[in-house]
Amino acid sequence: MPRTLVTGGAGFLGSHLCEYLLNKGHEVICMDNLITGSQQNISEIKNSAFRFINHNVSEFINIDGSLDYILHFASPASPIDYLELPIQTLKVGALGTHNALGLAKAKNAVFLLASTSEVYGDPLIHPQPEEYWGNVNPIGPRGVYDEAKRFAEAITMAYHRTHGINTKIVRIFNTYGPRMRIKDGRAIPNFLKQALTGEDLTIYGNGSQTRSFCFVTDLVEGIFRLLISEQHKPVNIGNPNEMTIRQMADKILQATQSNSRIVNVPLPEDDPKTRQPNITLAKEILNWEPKVSLDEGLKSTLEYFKQKLNAS
Repeated sequence: MPRTLVTGGAGFLGSHLCEYLLNKGHEVICMDNLITGSQQNISEIKNSAFRFINHNVSEFINIDGSLDYILHFASPASPIDYLELPIQTLKVGALGTHNALGLAKAKNAVFLLASTSEVYGDPLIHPQPEEYWGNVNPIGPRGVYDEAKRFAEAITMAYHRTHGINTKIVRIFNTYGPRMRIKDGRAIPNFLKQALTGEDLTIYGNGSQTRSFCFVTDLVEGIFRLLISEQHKPVNIGNPNEMTIRQMADKILQATQSNSRIVNVPLPEDDPKTRQPNITLAKEILNWEPKVSLDEGLKSTLEYFKQKLNAS
């Protein structure tokens, strides 16, 4: 039975990943300090091969016994988080990645870094291929996340080249699904919460900026395929179906049958105007592409949000 550590395992993506790996026969150690993750996300995992450790990976990581895989997913990941937790975001991207790589070296484990489409910043190339170096403001308020992940990629490749660690880097594009936080701050959770509670839907700017939304089960499948592949350089995983934020707001109003109005508020600094993955590489080397339609994915996400809001 492979033994696997998932940092940030109580978060939105991490918890889905823990479940997926357990279903694949892994023993899973979930490590999270619950700064943005939640024990509720993992409360339904009833499996003797699963254990939770409350620990901040920006501090030294100590795990007894062998490890076969380390998936480093610990990080605040929403614009609200990195505006409120800028130093923690930088530390987990730098110190946390360094600690997780050091553990991979000590245990001779495969290491997978959760990177992000944010490394492309406000892109000048569309759609974004892995070869694109990005257009990032290193000192802007959201630069803390972009640069933390860019550094994390750099140190991951350095450990691969210098120490021969078997490393993987996934560049994750906008993802949605059950277990996103109600107050996450990203477009889909914001719109769902607002539509379900009868609030105005707030669109930043005029809503013409685009995003590409991938359902969480598709994403996790792509990550696992990358984990067991021979690929060391970054791979984009995301859904190339691009839409404007205004279109998404209309779609959610329709899905929720809400009477909420749409209002426009000022655009945050350095907000990307476009975001769409080029997934040619993932198709070629992982034989992966997204399968879940937006209507299907929104349906299960909407059900989750309804349950959460009714319980609160």
